Amino acid sequence: MIAAIFTLIIYLIVAGLLYWLVIYAVDAVPIPDPPARIIKLLAMVLLVLVVIVLLLNLIGANTGINLPKL
Repeated sequence: MIAAIFTLIIYLIVAGLLYWLVIYAVDAVPIPDPPARIIKLLAMVLLVLVVIVLLLNLIGANTGINLPKL
């Protein structure tokens, strides 16, 4: 169980860094407002879905998504 929590923490850190990188890139590149908002929204939706799948895998629910073990 402890190994699963450490794996969850590592996945969350990596997902957070990737989310930050996407937001930083969108803010650094001059993109008009509607596409920039859509990109940020899609990044947030993907991050939430990844967190939900990670939590479901942690409690043992069969999501059908096989994540690599660290």
